Amino acid sequence: MKKIVQIISLSVFCFFSFSSIVLAEFPVTEKLISEAFVQQKGTCVFIDCSTGKKIIFNPEAASIPLPPCSTFKIWNALLGFESGIISSPDELFWKWDGQTYSISDWNKDLTLKEAFKASCVPAFKNLARNIGSDKMKKWLEKIHYGDRDISSGIDNFWLPTVWKKSILISALEQAELITKLVTGKIPCSEKSGNLLKEIMLVKCTDRGTFYGKTGTASEFNGRGGYNLGWFVGYVKTNNNTYSFACLIKGENLMGKDARDIVEKILAKAELL
Repeated sequence: MKKIVQIISLSVFCFFSFSSIVLAEFPVTEKLISEAFVQQKGTCVFIDCSTGKKIIFNPEAASIPLPPCSTFKIWNALLGFESGIISSPDELFWKWDGQTYSISDWNKDLTLKEAFKASCVPAFKNLARNIGSDKMKKWLEKIHYGDRDISSGIDNFWLPTVWKKSILISALEQAELITKLVTGKIPCSEKSGNLLKEIMLVKCTDRGTFYGKTGTASEFNGRGGYNLGWFVGYVKTNNNTYSFACLIKGENLMGKDARDIVEKILAKAELL
């Protein structure tokens, strides 16, 4: 009888110890997210990379597949590293082709780090062409990226336009992929993963290190301008790492607006 009591006591102790870990307070709350969004439409997903716990603002919207836009550069670059096409963030990545682009930073030679920061579309189109359709298809299957549909073309399948569809992925899927990247569950070498994280670096503070990529698109609703913005990435603190995916929709909204929202949330949560 004494042994049975000891077993029961131990079980109760383990249960409450485990519960205290799982139910530990998540620094990001729906209230913080809601305040950062104000009246803007969209969704935001945060995942505790150590426990897998999620905080989802507007869960219905978080499950809707949408074009990833330039957030796909994260995975395009990672495959570039894995394929040996690129080897360093500081190597020449974009040799300007002489064409005048609307974004001035694209009208010059760029390193990979610079091209990623400037979100240089022609440079990453060129990378995708060098990778090729077969290798790209296998890669997307391997990492379970969205609906894996690249039928609209190897050098633009992540970019929505009026005449074609794009590969689609939800905000929840985006955050889950980043979690896999951070926890070493993406099938890539440690070297490739570290090089990717180097180009994803946005800023460092005393509280945390901030990584991510913006994405912007127009849904061509007849009014002109942009109306879809992404920011996807993670923040690493002394105690933990949190992945996120933020999506906003509305007139003249862009990826930089989604990034601003995430930064406000992280600052209020004292993670950045």
